[in-house]
Parts: sequence; structure tokens; C-alpha cells
Amino acid sequence: MTALGLDLAGVETRPTGYCLLKKATAKTLLLYRDTEILNAAQEDKPEIVAIDAPLTLPPGRRTIEERTGGHLRPCDEELLRRRIRFFPITLGPMRKLTVRGIALKTSLQASGFKVIEVYPGGAQDILHIPRKQRGLELLKEGLASLGLTGLTENQSDHELDAATCAYVGKLYLEGKACLYGTEDHAIIMPRG
Repeated sequence: MTALGLDLAGVETRPTGYCLLKKATAKTLLLYRDTEILNAAQEDKPEIVAIDAPLTLPPGRRTIEERTGGHLRPCDEELLRRRIRFFPITLGPMRKLTVRGIALKTSLQASGFKVIEVYPGGAQDILHIPRKQRGLELLKEGLASLGLTGLTENQSDHELDAATCAYVGKLYLEGKACLYGTEDHAIIMPRG
């Protein structure tokens, strides 16, 4: 079972965390350009790609710049109901991340990959492990407590969030995850 997790940056000049999770062994690195991500995915051939980025627009919106329609997707509303903190996709830097995420999802799907949207911070809350803001060592220990191996001393916050994304992708493949929202506007999360 192989899952790929991406902690996608909003722009190609900032690092994207990339984690290939084979069984329970995590291999992480930082990539920048979409072409690098696509080439690495083609080489690694994961069964699923779990991306930390909005992969859909709110219902009724055709573009992120459009001012009509709502600001929240059904999955965002579910996060609110469950009191899981997140940034709305129509806020500042989230707009670029949304555009990039949707484009990358389209490219990955055109290459035959199954792609899901995940949210590592919310997943970490559900899994009862610390978010990166509490310290990378604590997050690393939390991931290790879930059975992940291959974690090293010098991994960045982006790589550890990518490892969380990959872990949620693994749970999805094992039937141990659930969908927040609707089929068309979903975030995949661990079962609580």
C-alpha cells in the first residue's frame, strides 16, 4: 500500500512537502515546481495522492476571484461544526493555494492518479497528536506513535505535514477514513 502526501505551497517559489508512505515507512523531501511534483509522482506510482490544499471552489463559484456565491464549501461547514480551525479558501494567500491545488489535481488525475483533499492540522487534532505549532519534535513523536517510521531529525514542518497527509491517504485506502462535506466538495479525515 503506497500513499503520497503533499503539503502544497501556494506558489512554486516556496517548498512543498512531499511524503511517499510505503506501508508505514515515510520518505520525505521538499519540492518546488509542479513539474517536479508530477515527475516524482510518476516515478513513485502511489495508489492515492492526498493533498493539503483546497481542491474545489465553493458551490456557485466559477473562479476564486468571483465575488458572488459563498465563501465556504460543504466540507468547510463540516469543519466548523466540529470546531476544527481552518483558513477559508477565499482569504488572501489561500486563493493562490486553491488555484494551484485545483490545477495540480487536474494534472494528477489526467495522469491516472486518485486524488483526495486532506487537512493535516485537523487530522492531527482528530488523531490526538500535536500540530506543528506545538513543536516539530512533538509532531514527529505523534506520527511515530501512529506507527510511522523513517522520520528523521532534520525534517521540516512541510515534510511532517506531508507525512500526515500520506497517513490519511493510507487510512482512506484501508477504509478507516471518512468524508466531510459532499462527494463534490470533500475533505477526507480520519475517523474520530
